[in-house]
Amino acid sequence: MQNRLTSFINFFIKSGSASGILLMLAAVLAILSANSFLEPYYQLLLSTPVEIRVGNLEIAKPLLLWVNDGLMAVFFFLIGLELKREVLEGALSDIKQIVLPGVGAVGGMLVPAMIYIYFNHNDPVAIQGWAIPAATDIAFALGVLSLLGSRVPVSLKIFLTSLAIIDDIGAIVIIAMFYTSNISVSALLVVAICLPVLYIFNKQGVYSKSPYLLIGLVMWIATLKSGVHATLAGVVLAMFIPLQTHNSSATSPLKSLEKDLHSTVIFFILPLFAFSNAGINLSGLSVDSLLHSIPLGIALGLFAGKQIGIFIPCYLLLKLKWAELPEGMSIHGLYGCSALCGIGFTMSLFIGSLAFEETGVNLLIDERLGILVGSILSGVTGYLILKFSLKKINHSGVE
Repeated sequence: MQNRLTSFINFFIKSGSASGILLMLAAVLAILSANSFLEPYYQLLLSTPVEIRVGNLEIAKPLLLWVNDGLMAVFFFLIGLELKREVLEGALSDIKQIVLPGVGAVGGMLVPAMIYIYFNHNDPVAIQGWAIPAATDIAFALGVLSLLGSRVPVSLKIFLTSLAIIDDIGAIVIIAMFYTSNISVSALLVVAICLPVLYIFNKQGVYSKSPYLLIGLVMWIATLKSGVHATLAGVVLAMFIPLQTHNSSATSPLKSLEKDLHSTVIFFILPLFAFSNAGINLSGLSVDSLLHSIPLGIALGLFAGKQIGIFIPCYLLLKLKWAELPEGMSIHGLYGCSALCGIGFTMSLFIGSLAFEETGVNLLIDERLGILVGSILSGVTGYLILKFSLKKINHSGVE
């Protein structure tokens, strides 16, 4: 019995759909906790004060913000590592391969944002959430895609991954430019000092990971105190981690860190973030709640905006012969992929917390409701489109 349980756990962890399933379970558990006798304990857990003090340096936040500001910095660090590797030697290293997903990613951010703005342009508070539907949850989208098994062509997975990575770049830029407050010049000076130190490490061939992580920790604390969102420190740190070493037989520091962090992020940090942020209290919920401009703008932005913004520009590029569809990928596959990108979930929840946490207005139920509805509709629609459009392939690889 124990061996079978161990085998099942190992199979589940190696399964491509495991990350999406865990995120879904974490979100369901959060909603159940927020709508049962566990609700006071759920809120108590999230509001538990956690404090670290060293001399005059103090970091005191509720547990929820330690997850959002601290653990999510590790998530963005992993995104940065993956981005650097893909740009230097992966799918994003060839300009011809990034034209189609690049245009799709830009359209997939602009159109959802425009839909949200259309519904909320008259509300100075609500308008701050314009970037929420622009995000794509790559872990969730790939998890849904993996449910289709071997019939999914590799080219479709590469296209979705490339598009989501470029989408993540856009999200990082948006966070840096639009979701900062109360800038501290002295804290930014500390960040500015850290950057040349990291650069020297990289240029002098320092391949040990510890010095980078130590300076990264200092930079994260300084970024946290600066008013710029602390998760950006993770992305910046990743840019200085060496991909190659002088000794070709030595392990790449970047690839080593990426491998070490992947399971932790996928199986712990992202599910914990989902559990901490998806707990919507559904008491008193009505049709009017969904039709409020904030959730309606988010839901339509994710569901309709992503499909329109990704598929139509890509389709026009193909018709004009300015780009080519990857081998093994069909127009129907492109459309199904466009729908899957409407799964905003983790990234949308994160941007939503940034958009409204400083306003003093409790809009979280509106924001999260739209994210859940839009993401669920997008996931189901994308799955069904791909399920009926992809040809079944037998074990020999013959259609």
